[in-house]
Amino acid sequence: MSVPGNLVNSLTMALRWGDMDAYGHANNTVYFRFFEEARIIWLASLELGGTDEPTGPVIIKTSATFLKELTHPANVVVETYADKAGNTSLETYHLLKDSETGAVYAEGYAKIVWMNRATRKSTSLPDTLRVLAAS
Repeated sequence: MSVPGNLVNSLTMALRWGDMDAYGHANNTVYFRFFEEARIIWLASLELGGTDEPTGPVIIKTSATFLKELTHPANVVVETYADKAGNTSLETYHLLKDSETGAVYAEGYAKIVWMNRATRKSTSLPDTLRVLAAS
């Protein structure tokens, strides 16, 4: 499985029993929560986008392709990839994998726009992110 961009972070998390739905597998919203958590932890590790900062990320587009049923108990690894950087935006991709077998449960995408929190308008993408993006 190949995703565009540069691998910038890998995070292991556990699927919780409460993440299951009536059909006996992880609810589709849980995949987006995994992607979000990985993205937020990655940005925090770069000291970017904290709630007390004047600028930060917003997601303007997101998607997922569900490839394999995810059931409890499971530990997953979310790999985050930084791809194309624009003036104010960064395209990111995620792979959600089984932590033991490496089987891929889902692929995800999120377009991040950097926003000035006071004006509520887009602003320049931090250079730290631009450097990590695929050229």
